[in-house]
Amino acid sequence: MFYSQLADDYYCNMNLSTEMQLPSGRDTVLSFLERFQKSFPSMRNFFQRENGDFVLEEDKEDGQQRWVSIEPRRICSGHLNPHSADDSMQQHELVLELVPYMLSVSQLDCEALDYLVGFDFIYRGNHDQLVAEALGVSPSNESFVNIPGAQVLNFEPCVTIALEESCRRQARLMVETRTNAYQVRRGDFPEDQISVYFTVRQYGSLGPDTTFIDTLRSLRAHSEELIEQCVVDQVLRPIAQAISTQ
Repeated sequence: MFYSQLADDYYCNMNLSTEMQLPSGRDTVLSFLERFQKSFPSMRNFFQRENGDFVLEEDKEDGQQRWVSIEPRRICSGHLNPHSADDSMQQHELVLELVPYMLSVSQLDCEALDYLVGFDFIYRGNHDQLVAEALGVSPSNESFVNIPGAQVLNFEPCVTIALEESCRRQARLMVETRTNAYQVRRGDFPEDQISVYFTVRQYGSLGPDTTFIDTLRSLRAHSEELIEQCVVDQVLRPIAQAISTQ
């Protein structure tokens, strides 16, 4: 699947949430990020956000960028517009290979492991109106949105499903718009992004017979199968087509 053909930007991210606080000491954080940088030397920008998160990232060049962050109870790895999902997986798997040894994260400490694929569409106009028209609304709401003179102010479809009986593996499809009532009232819209997020998440501690990397690979496979079956033609292409006809 060539995700780059489906939207203006796309990204493949991994998030590992932990039950316990992650180490935040200077030596531990720098050692982890320096080891990570050895494999991705273009990641030269290191900083700490106001909320205390540590971030290492690339310069954004040709629309592409890698980044990794350490939060109090979450480790995130992201890749904007990779050449392929395999490129992103190399980065994510390195994070998961290092965290048990350098940040003392065990499989028991796993609260949740996410594989997220996001798609951004640039659009100047009422995002919510466009999404409602592109994806449609349920029959019970058609008469509501079709009231003469009405304008849709909020329409962000979101659904989460369990992928197994235990509900420990879940998939979530979410559309995020960025139009507000002030813009609609004035009829003045900035060029901004409509985002579609598709996440497959594994909840809970991992068993002794699996690893973080094995689990992430399974999440990715599940994600790609579901995106092909339930997202590309049902969500992404309708939004892209609606934008192209405006």
